[in-house]
Amino acid sequence: MDVLAAIGNTSLVRLRKVIPPNGAEIFVKLEWENPTGSIKDRMALAVISRAEKDGRLKPGGTVVEYTGGSTGTSLALVCAAKGYRLKIVTSEAFSREKRDHMEALGAELTLVPSEGGLTTKKLILDMVETARAISREPNTYWVDQLNNYDTIDGYHALGEEIWAQTKGQIDAFVHCVGTAASSRGVATVLKRYKPSLKIVAVEPAESSVLRGDQPGPHKIEGVGIGYTPPLWEPSLVDEILAVSTADAKAMARRLAREEAVFAGTSSGANVVAALRVAERLGPDAKVVTLMADTGLKYLSTDVYRAERTELKVEG
Repeated sequence: MDVLAAIGNTSLVRLRKVIPPNGAEIFVKLEWENPTGSIKDRMALAVISRAEKDGRLKPGGTVVEYTGGSTGTSLALVCAAKGYRLKIVTSEAFSREKRDHMEALGAELTLVPSEGGLTTKKLILDMVETARAISREPNTYWVDQLNNYDTIDGYHALGEEIWAQTKGQIDAFVHCVGTAASSRGVATVLKRYKPSLKIVAVEPAESSVLRGDQPGPHKIEGVGIGYTPPLWEPSLVDEILAVSTADAKAMARRLAREEAVFAGTSSGANVVAALRVAERLGPDAKVVTLMADTGLKYLSTDVYRAERTELKVEG
């Protein structure tokens, strides 16, 4: 068994303290149990394996991708395990930990400047075009996650795990939208088992384009790209909720301190939205959402970094 066999089969735990009174039970899937601490390990293994199988990625080849960090780290894990060179296009808008983690696993980074460290539509498009230029080099496979249907297949197993772990007792699934692959992959499986199950998509309130609003800068890393992702399938989604960056960060802190669940900003947004759904569904229902990555990826950011007052002791 190698490290890639450790991907998947993550734990599902119940929240007990941040939940609303008389609301539905809320369960969170701990996707940080994957080797790089992120849900994206599932997708990275799927896309690389499929590209190998059909010849798009050949022995000795190079992989290239644009990413805010978690996808890049997951690709770095898979490429290191399989022996491929990896070139990543990213930005200083994303946490230092993510960039350091990618480099530690052997990725070669190209940084694209952002507007004040914020995620914007322009930043995403600039990253895509930079990756496109690199992908023209010989013997190079471009993942192109925003347009790659192989990414969806990587999350079907996640949907199967949720169904099995809840024994089919699930009424709603809530998750943030970045590329839309994870929510679509999970929704496809869960809707097949239970068509009445509610699928709730979450996006940053500052850039709620799926709800018809204008794109804007925000600081929920990995989601809210500023335009409708090509993999978005509205027929699978029953509702779209918007969560502000401030509320997402605040919930991430609460999860750590009150639930001992240490996750990133998008996970905080997931729980904020899940609480709203739980209040409406009532105490007999069950809601599942995802802890998409570990809080360890955000220690240098203002999600967890607090100003500390040093006390000087005079002798």
